[in-house]
Amino acid sequence: MGNDTVSAPSLKSKLLGFIALMKLRVVELLLITTVPTMIVAEEGLPSLWLIISTLFGGTLAAGGANAINMYIDRDIDKLMERTKNRPLVTGVLRPKEALIFAIGIETIAFAWLWVFVNLLSAVLAVSACLFYVFVYSLWLKRSSTSNIVIGGAAGAVPVLIGWSSVTNTVDWPPIILFILIFLWTPPHFWALAIRYRDDYSNAQVPMLPVIVGTKVTGYRMVLYAFQVWAASLIFVPVADMGLTYLVSAIVLGAMFTLFFLPSDGKSNEKVRNEAIWFLNQLHNNSLFFNGSRPTSKVWLLDSSDINLRKCTEFLHIVRLEVNLVTTVLRGIR
Repeated sequence: MGNDTVSAPSLKSKLLGFIALMKLRVVELLLITTVPTMIVAEEGLPSLWLIISTLFGGTLAAGGANAINMYIDRDIDKLMERTKNRPLVTGVLRPKEALIFAIGIETIAFAWLWVFVNLLSAVLAVSACLFYVFVYSLWLKRSSTSNIVIGGAAGAVPVLIGWSSVTNTVDWPPIILFILIFLWTPPHFWALAIRYRDDYSNAQVPMLPVIVGTKVTGYRMVLYAFQVWAASLIFVPVADMGLTYLVSAIVLGAMFTLFFLPSDGKSNEKVRNEAIWFLNQLHNNSLFFNGSRPTSKVWLLDSSDINLRKCTEFLHIVRLEVNLVTTVLRGIR
């Protein structure tokens, strides 16, 4: 009699499965948006402990939201080439395990941010998770072409968390940054959706390229690119940014818009990578070129400023670690 039993996943496989549920690549986006916002709010470098605490709590909150999303989407993930190797599709993890894990780290995130940062930051982080799960994953994703337009708001919340972690308030500068990232999300994601258009069609997910085609989607991407450019310029007077940031925002905004102009020789993946590069550079400039205010501790790339040097070293080290971990995890999988 043949042995038809399937061996249980190993502990290593399960651990990697839980890590995969969190989509740790979001950590890099948290770094790109959260830390520079904290420095603009502080007009200098916040304490290293506050930065680490905010990033750790924010990462758990975002990871919990991503894990719940995978739990919800496990039925359509198996229909899509891009997601067919996710742990709930391959059977490495059971749905109940994933859900318990997701709710668990989301609870830890709220408690951590409340204790080590402040209550407002904790509430913002969990609110972003609830919005992502109930508004995007459960409601809009399978019912409307506006799914990523509205649902993408959850991904813009880290700038609010970064500001509130320092000031315990929400003011106009982080709101403008929130709007900027809210507008940046659709064209960035639609580039991915165009590449995997057949996947979304097979899973009956009404992403914009599936419903209206790539040409109309391309026009929408250009329109959003102009709006992102405008938001980056509005941030100048609102946050009292300096001349160097203004010039950088003008140049980078023009480049960002050019990324999305129709081009037969440009891949959608390249467009998406260029969009991420734009957001990275823009937020780095808000960090390094925040020198218009007389009281500002961060001046125009003054290498003698110990705060700037510490911040630069910290960001480079953490980003290198994130990229290294991601590379290793991809190799293991």
